[in-house]
Amino acid sequence: MSARTQSIGEPLQHLGAARDGFTTRPVIASRKGVVTAGHYQAAAVGRDILKAGGNAIDAGVAMGFCLAVLEPHLNGIAGESPILIHHAATGRTVSISGQGIAPRAATIDWFRSRSIDLIPGDGLLAATVPSQVDNWLTALEEFGTLSVEAVLAPAIELARDGFPMYHGLRRCITANEERYRSEWPGSAAVYLPDGAIPAWGDNLRNPEWADAMEQLLIAARDAAPRGRSAEIQSARESFYTGPIAERIAEFCRDERFVDATGFSHAGLLTFEDLAEYRSFVEEPTTVNYRGLDVFKCGPWTQGPVFLQQLTLLEGFDLAAMGHNSGDYLHTWIECAKLAFADREFYYGDPRFADVPMERLLSRAYAEERRSLVDPGRASMELRPGRAGSRPMKLILGDERAYVGDTTHLDVIDAQGNMIAATPSGAWIPSSPVIPGLGFPLGTRAQMFALDPTHPNCLSPGKRPRTTLTPSLVLNAGKPWAVFGTPGGDQQDQWTLQFFLNLVDFKMGVQEALDAATVHTYHFPSSFYPRAQFPGRVAAEGRISDSVVEDLRGRGHEVEHVGPWSHGRVLGIRIDPDRGLIFGGASPRNETGFALGW
Repeated sequence: MSARTQSIGEPLQHLGAARDGFTTRPVIASRKGVVTAGHYQAAAVGRDILKAGGNAIDAGVAMGFCLAVLEPHLNGIAGESPILIHHAATGRTVSISGQGIAPRAATIDWFRSRSIDLIPGDGLLAATVPSQVDNWLTALEEFGTLSVEAVLAPAIELARDGFPMYHGLRRCITANEERYRSEWPGSAAVYLPDGAIPAWGDNLRNPEWADAMEQLLIAARDAAPRGRSAEIQSARESFYTGPIAERIAEFCRDERFVDATGFSHAGLLTFEDLAEYRSFVEEPTTVNYRGLDVFKCGPWTQGPVFLQQLTLLEGFDLAAMGHNSGDYLHTWIECAKLAFADREFYYGDPRFADVPMERLLSRAYAEERRSLVDPGRASMELRPGRAGSRPMKLILGDERAYVGDTTHLDVIDAQGNMIAATPSGAWIPSSPVIPGLGFPLGTRAQMFALDPTHPNCLSPGKRPRTTLTPSLVLNAGKPWAVFGTPGGDQQDQWTLQFFLNLVDFKMGVQEALDAATVHTYHFPSSFYPRAQFPGRVAAEGRISDSVVEDLRGRGHEVEHVGPWSHGRVLGIRIDPDRGLIFGGASPRNETGFALGW
């Protein structure tokens, strides 16, 4: 059976465990439901929601609100959260537009008139409309079953009562202590309680966040007699047209902060921008790989780059090359370069740009592009294909700036409902906490181009092309897997290796999560200041010295980094024929966890 036609429809009993009997964590198996989340306390809330009778979407929404409290350095309630959902009762597989839009005042002319060539990655200028609240409530209304109070109350309790400080969050606060003290008093009030950095294990509370979100609960309770839809709509209006929106608009109008431009700026976000915002349900993008239908959000994310890599790699017998061999890693790195080059030149919000997705994902196009992979030599060029009129190259910078990070969650329940979401933005290192609300705004507009010919150019009402990219997979129309990771531009590199570990190398879920990874910095970063390092590859230290030397011999500039330094992939699989759900969490980065019920 060839690599191209290999079927994975037959039961694969080994997917539950590693072949050598060892994994860093146990595979979590259940017949009622499995959850994963970037923080173990959020995972516990998700499991509790399932036990209380909620479905996968209810559990995912509850975990999403909790992660905004528990991981404020990785995401925030004023950030964004692209979502993929498979709804068992209707058979629908959908994407929820989880990215906020540019304010009406944010134009290319506004920035150019102030001699700003790149939108800064900190401060207030890069704020888009906060989308997380509406994303979660849209998912809840369309596909959930529980009330607003059931899914939001656990997060409010965490914010009000507190949770133990952990190393990752403490490192972030330590790195930003000086700025909090000297420039961002709202941040200092929350994250330097009593004027000091909390020690590991100290209780961290955010009562202002709790008070703000309590307003949503009050609005929902008042509307409950009019039905569940009215309850959810009232909670939404409480955030986007009530005192919270007024406070956000006031803060953007009246406060000014120094950002990466070296100058002090107020924000462009207004009350009207918030009041008019609404996320929506749309069709995801998909390709079939070796019998599996893989779904991603559209080109307003980098998600289709995962699919482009699959169409390229489908023409190679990866299993015959050997896992993490020089041949295998060289092949997928070179395919990644080709796919990400297209991301840079063609992706953008399809409501504003003509993105040639049909051409980019076609097998004919992949066949053309695959011929560019030289098995013996690494490319040093950024080579987008001829898929349409090609815009100008983006302006790049060479300074270092805070990149931020992200978190992730997955759920599969016994009915076969699935959700994968990648919350991010509104990080506490990149924007000041708003006094009275307990959270900062996001900085996602830094990903816009200020070149009007580019499909990702800035325009009012437009979504910036984000890196956030959950994954969902079906097998012959039946649920198969959900997965994702933090990591910016590396997300669709680390998750790709996880997926190939499952499909081509027949690994168990936790074994696939534990396996050493590599990634490339060959293409421009999506974050300010858009740095690019042609040919550079980072390989975890568990990649053998001989393989690293093999890659260097082919021209890759390889950095051997920490043995467990990449990513925090989370993933869940389901075998519907056996009624078995199983999943796991990468041991990297301290807090990710999977639980079953």
